[in-house]
Amino acid sequence: MGNVQVIKTLDWLIIGMYFIFVAGIAIYFSKRAGKSRAEFFLSGRNLPWWIAGTSMVATTFAADTPLAITELVAKNGIAGNWIWWNMLFGGMLTVFFFSRLWRRAGIMTDVEFAEIRYSGKPAAFLRGFRAVYLGLFMNVIIMGWVNLAMVKILSVMFPDITFLGLKDISFLGFSFSAHLLWVGVILLIVAVCSSLSGLWGVAVTDTFQFVMAMVGTIILAVIALNIPSVGGLSGLKEKLPDWVFQFTPSVGNNTGTSVSGVLSMTVAAFIAYIGIQWWASWYPGAEPGGGGYIAQRIMSAKDEKHSLFATLWFTIAHYAIRPWPWIIVALVSLVIYPDLDFAHKGNGYVMIMRDYLPTGLLGLLLAAFFAAYMSTITTQLNWGTSYIVNDFYRRFFRPKGSEKYYVRVSRITTILIMFISLIATSKMDRISDAWIFILECSAGIGLVLIFRWFWWRINAWSEISAMVAPFLIYPFIKRYVEFPYTLFYIVGWSTVVWLTVTYLTKPTEEKVLISFYKRIHPGGKLWKHVSENLHDVKSDSGYFQLFIDWIAGCILVIFALFGFGKIIFGEYITGMLYLAIAALSAGVIYFHLSQVGLGKISD
Repeated sequence: MGNVQVIKTLDWLIIGMYFIFVAGIAIYFSKRAGKSRAEFFLSGRNLPWWIAGTSMVATTFAADTPLAITELVAKNGIAGNWIWWNMLFGGMLTVFFFSRLWRRAGIMTDVEFAEIRYSGKPAAFLRGFRAVYLGLFMNVIIMGWVNLAMVKILSVMFPDITFLGLKDISFLGFSFSAHLLWVGVILLIVAVCSSLSGLWGVAVTDTFQFVMAMVGTIILAVIALNIPSVGGLSGLKEKLPDWVFQFTPSVGNNTGTSVSGVLSMTVAAFIAYIGIQWWASWYPGAEPGGGGYIAQRIMSAKDEKHSLFATLWFTIAHYAIRPWPWIIVALVSLVIYPDLDFAHKGNGYVMIMRDYLPTGLLGLLLAAFFAAYMSTITTQLNWGTSYIVNDFYRRFFRPKGSEKYYVRVSRITTILIMFISLIATSKMDRISDAWIFILECSAGIGLVLIFRWFWWRINAWSEISAMVAPFLIYPFIKRYVEFPYTLFYIVGWSTVVWLTVTYLTKPTEEKVLISFYKRIHPGGKLWKHVSENLHDVKSDSGYFQLFIDWIAGCILVIFALFGFGKIIFGEYITGMLYLAIAALSAGVIYFHLSQVGLGKISD
């Protein structure tokens, strides 16, 4: 093991300069953000594709991500990443089927969608319910696990830290460790920056933070490989078993996942991950049909072309480009810290930073982690606040306030959500538990979120019942069934519930359906009930070609991911072959988009 490094003056200067730079961006965009809700939450609908897409990537690169990847690799090798790689299929659906529809909707938030698609009191209730459910309940859970990851990072880097001379503080029945309190200080800085800058500042900062975080993780991967006791890639292969380096899971093993071998799963588990999870469960950044902060960035793009290319760039970067520096360091940590207990395997990533980075680079990597943390938190704060202010407070309590008034309320709400997330973090122990909870308690709503665009018969009660149904069965299923097998039961139950409710309740009013179709013109046979009388509306078509684009997009990302991996591990011919297949798939997509006028983008 290397000598444990002490944070030197140069490291603190680098970290300090980073925070000053971020604060400068927030101040620079504060005046623009204060003009209106559209500027504060949607950057005036004027984001170019590369900023919108990079902002999406940066948001999904949270402080917890490298730690989580390290845990997955330690448990099931590189193939363990299929637990999140499977969400690629849903992401590509958003690229080709939903991005243009979201941009076309012309709404402030994806929750506002309820009242342009559905009618009456059920639509209003759904909008308010989803605003609180997603903007507060789900958002606080997500921010909680991101905060928890930052606590773990600080606990490794500064094990003896105190806050005002205290190790922990109890307040109103909640216990806050010194590490969590310092995270609270960082969170307050983030909340102030987010409340000042609005989405323009968040998106521009995200772009800078993504570049910084990627450079930092690549540098760390190179340094980690050159640790003498590792011996480079060849030494890494000699010191770790072959199963660690397999890219795909082994299917058919009845023992389930194992901590001592490649991700091996039963056929049922494989179906749950690859065949169900990506379309059935709501998950931040991978919502079926788009949604959340992904939809926010889409609706902030300049036009439909920019929205499509933003989501395409996000999907490629998120799945094919970012993972390998994390995976390399994760593999090195298995060699350097073989005796680290499994519950703390994720800490191995941070321990390599602490033990082997020289002065200056340590400060850069810490700043990169702060960047990853802040890019996620600023988005979650801005996104959650948009729901609470636009879709709950303004819709139901103060509908006639001025634009500047709502901006002030938004800034106050941002700070309040920040404090609530800190309290939630104090009650969390394991990040993975929060992940699984969200996947399970949202299982079954995915089909509704997809079909509401393409089937006129979906109504507000369909969504409401699909959101509530998992919670009715969740406590009983969890007693007897483990994740991912729970998905079969919860998704099956939820689907039966929402389909039954759909047919037992009145459809959306005809005038609302006509208005929605004229605005979105999604096309397809499932809208024939409405579209057959709207001869003046040019409906979308070419769904077969979009399906081909979806398949090509999935092949592009998977083969690019594997191609980069093969080249990194010295299998150059195989790697180049994989990249050639990825390039061919990209050509198929580009040819079709060029045919329909989406091949070129001009700012």
